[in-house]
Amino acid sequence: MNDSRSYELARSRIAVVEPALAVRKHPGPGTRLEAKRARIVDAALRHFAEHGYHATRVEDLATELGVAKGSIFQYFGSKAGLFLEAYKKAINSFPSYLACPANIRAKGFFEILRYWLTRTERLVREDWVPYRVSLLGNYGVDLALKREINRFLLTDDPYGSSAFVRLGIARGEVRSDIDPALIVSILDWTMERFQDALLTEELDPGLFPHPADPEKNQKRIDQFLLVLGGAIGV
Repeated sequence: MNDSRSYELARSRIAVVEPALAVRKHPGPGTRLEAKRARIVDAALRHFAEHGYHATRVEDLATELGVAKGSIFQYFGSKAGLFLEAYKKAINSFPSYLACPANIRAKGFFEILRYWLTRTERLVREDWVPYRVSLLGNYGVDLALKREINRFLLTDDPYGSSAFVRLGIARGEVRSDIDPALIVSILDWTMERFQDALLTEELDPGLFPHPADPEKNQKRIDQFLLVLGGAIGV
């Protein structure tokens, strides 16, 4: 092969390799935008957890991140839109019902519930930020935003509630004469409210009329499962 031919072949190989290397070394605009978006959501999670929904200021968040306030609105539309994305990330960080050990899953529907209820304190102990944001989404936002949150919970089913209820029905532990969607709603609403009361009694002091006593929580869990079993259990 003559020198001219060798030179042209080498150049053609470089022309193919160089763009591939460039992609690896220099992330494209889309990647940078997604990284910036994720950074905003992470910072927003902390701001909402520390200050609450209404007291959080987008201006403060923008200053901390060193970005323009307008760019945050460009990503999320409004503070409500930003909170919704933070709420989704918080909820998606929690385990689903069926993400329990295999030996617990083998014991059945109500033992799976017992497993998660006895570990309620992990929500605060392991990372209070997502739990705090979930509380705000449940109790501390406007009705319009609450509707969007409910729509997300219904369509995305982040806790895997539908699959969990189907498992209970298939095992003969959960009633099959009731619309499964209604059972899912009953399950999610009562579990959420009960766990919140175990952790944050001031949300509903009427549920537990006396000061919280950790030693009584196991008895309360037993009673809760008894009542829930009477409603949806076979």
